Amino acid sequence: MALGPTDHAETVAIYRATVIGPLMHRVLTHGQLAAELRALSEQRFRPPGAHSTRTYSVPTLERWLYAYRCAGLDGLRPRPRSDRGFAQELSEELRTLLLDIRREHPDASVPLILKTLVDEGRLEAGKVSGPTVRRLYAAYGLRRRAARAEGEPKTRLRWQAERPGALWHGDVCHVTGCTVGGKAMPVRIHGLLDDASRYVVALEAHTTEKEVDMLGMTVDALRRHGKPDALYLDNGSTYRGEVLKTACARLGITLLHAKPYDPEARGKMERFWRTLREGCLNCLGAVASLVDINTTLRAFLDRRYHPAPHAGLLGKTPARVYAARPAGEGAVDEKALRTALTERTRRRVSADNIVSVDGVAWQLDQGYLAGQVVSVARCFVASGEPPWVEHEGKRLMLHPVDPQSNARRRRLPCNGPAPDKPTRPVDFNPARTLGRSSSGGDDDTSTGGGAA
Repeated sequence: MALGPTDHAETVAIYRATVIGPLMHRVLTHGQLAAELRALSEQRFRPPGAHSTRTYSVPTLERWLYAYRCAGLDGLRPRPRSDRGFAQELSEELRTLLLDIRREHPDASVPLILKTLVDEGRLEAGKVSGPTVRRLYAAYGLRRRAARAEGEPKTRLRWQAERPGALWHGDVCHVTGCTVGGKAMPVRIHGLLDDASRYVVALEAHTTEKEVDMLGMTVDALRRHGKPDALYLDNGSTYRGEVLKTACARLGITLLHAKPYDPEARGKMERFWRTLREGCLNCLGAVASLVDINTTLRAFLDRRYHPAPHAGLLGKTPARVYAARPAGEGAVDEKALRTALTERTRRRVSADNIVSVDGVAWQLDQGYLAGQVVSVARCFVASGEPPWVEHEGKRLMLHPVDPQSNARRRRLPCNGPAPDKPTRPVDFNPARTLGRSSSGGDDDTSTGGGAA
């Protein structure tokens, strides 16, 4: 183990001893000492942690020298101010006022407090700076509490799910400074993390942050790892969609959302994002495609993250803890998965046999349904699977609209079911009614009618 200073004060003391080192043990007359101190004051030294050099005055060097001779290295340690943490620019009256304001209005920012006092004439403009007030509040432990945080501050306790598979965390990480295919574009890393083991059950890169991206990743995780008891997600719109809500209810998964503006509640996921950034994302640079990013992410999980001891697991690895989950627990068959992730909506077929689903136009070949309201279904299990129409127990496929192809396409008669014919002739003749009105007569025999 290397020997070094125990704290910053000792580091400064050693530095000062180095500066006055040539004079510490020499016996000099008053005139000789004055000459040596003047010569030493012209030399430049680099203080600990500084990027530039500086000189020291003769009185400063003389004070250091006598302090060392009196108390040794301890005499060169910097002495903390007795009033450290208290703003020196503030009078007692102003300090009391500022503290009372923060206690009464914990959501008010320092700039707002100062501006209000200046506008009211209770404080001279520019007399007190923002950092001074912040140091005052820090000294008294009066940290600003955002107004959007509801209720009083609560004590936070470390918690963990009782077993692997009990709870998954879901979140999105924004990546900056990355170019894909030579173009700068937003990259979003979607992830699912098992709470009890810190094992990442899904991790994918996308250029969007939509519900469909989250659904696709979740489906893949459910197929490979089975379903969790609960899913703990952010409060963003990506995780507030009806499809995800309905699918979780059908699969028996409890859907939980973190409170708004409370990132500390998702500390495990935030800690993983930090690890991922430091070990992978910050070094991505330019990549050819999202496939390259996803390949890198899988390699990071397999080689760096899952086999590494985790402090939150008392030195165990995420892979080892997650492997303790019984095989087949929470398994979901494909049929149940498709049923849970199938959405049905009502849509009206346009006159040119077009059905619009989320702003995308789809064409229906059954022309006899034009103008009717039909049930449109789509499944989110397979990415890119087209929707279909369910009508009278039949599944009618939809396909993308191709106007150019339709321009050359032969128009066929509607192949709908033939209407039922009446069992006997119906007495209906508009021309007969017109003739009767013009003649003014009502003799049925003249028009072929008569009594039996």
